[in-house]
Amino acid sequence: MPDAYIVDHCRTPRGSGKPGKGALSGLHPQELGATVLRALRTRNALPTEDVDDIIWGCSNQQARQASDLGRMTALAAGYDVRASGVTLDRFCGSGLTAVGFGAATIMAGMEDVVIAGGCEMMSFNQSDPRARRTALFDADNLDLRQRHPQVAQGLCADAIATLEGIPRTALEALAVESQRRCAQARQGGYFDGALIPVHDRGGALLLAEDEHPRPATTLESLAQLKPAFEQAAAATIDDDGTTQLDLIRTAFPGLKIEHVHHAGTSSGVVDGAAGVLLASAQALDTHGWTPRARILAMANVGDSPELMLNAPVPATRKVLEKAGLTLADIDLFEVNEAFAVVAEKYIRDLGLDRSIVNVNGGAIAMGHPIGATGAILVGTLLDELERRDLKRGLVTMCAAGGMAPAVIIERV
Repeated sequence: MPDAYIVDHCRTPRGSGKPGKGALSGLHPQELGATVLRALRTRNALPTEDVDDIIWGCSNQQARQASDLGRMTALAAGYDVRASGVTLDRFCGSGLTAVGFGAATIMAGMEDVVIAGGCEMMSFNQSDPRARRTALFDADNLDLRQRHPQVAQGLCADAIATLEGIPRTALEALAVESQRRCAQARQGGYFDGALIPVHDRGGALLLAEDEHPRPATTLESLAQLKPAFEQAAAATIDDDGTTQLDLIRTAFPGLKIEHVHHAGTSSGVVDGAAGVLLASAQALDTHGWTPRARILAMANVGDSPELMLNAPVPATRKVLEKAGLTLADIDLFEVNEAFAVVAEKYIRDLGLDRSIVNVNGGAIAMGHPIGATGAILVGTLLDELERRDLKRGLVTMCAAGGMAPAVIIERV
């Protein structure tokens, strides 16, 4: 089976997802994504007519983010019209799934050059009523709701922490460490090779570095924050007065949730885009590219939709089995910090050394632009493997519906 190689990757800075306040919030999502595609073209002398496909992740495909954002982004970036584009949705796992799908088409011998990545304008998701997903709670969706009662992700995070006996103090310790590692990485310039400044259409600089990190965060400051998801638990979802807490208790009768997550232990709401340039061996020769890594294995797993966030552990086990590897063969891990409990449970369940997980911080510090995060993590992992002269890394992340994709990369 042919190999799929990573030639390059880049990303935009992550801007605050506060509508009208974040530096990127005024951009159209296709313009933000076009920043990434233009950079990949320039950095790699890429003839865009040779791009077989652009596989783009975007979770909230409504209004401005609808109409095949991958294709529209390519056109906005000035790519040749022969460079096709498709947009997919695996919720938070969209960007990583895009990388997996792109690699799979190359490994199948069907494509030679693919750009995989994604974009999410969380400021749009926050501000536009058309962007608010309600399908799980629709009155005509009661059958699915009765089979699999699915609630807000933050409420799931609190439920998992309660069921696992993970205290708020442990989650806050992980969050503080995420901020510390992020600050160290930024100071050391570890992200500089991947960051692409974003300009408006007139050429004015909008953002050159991540806007979300809070390096001054301490255990003491986090201890002062109020839990964020008590209100979500009490929120009614239909006319009969059913609350989200009622819904999750249909799956876990009598569950008394300890509300332990807050803004400081949850992923940041941000805008961002990222892309990974993938190629076959033939394309490497044709374009004179030097590969940086290859995609070694990919896997997808479903788990409890009711708890939603627990699939990264089984996804990791599955992708390791596909690759014929063990945990000891992986030098670095990236697991998306959707909520602190996700990373904390991942480390505990797999018995991992904390020093090799999310070594440059994660989404708690830098934010989580849903459709782009997976591609960001692949690039962050590759850069760090190179910086440390290590061989293999594994990326995984939870996704709504109780899913997780996972990818193993290996330097070449």
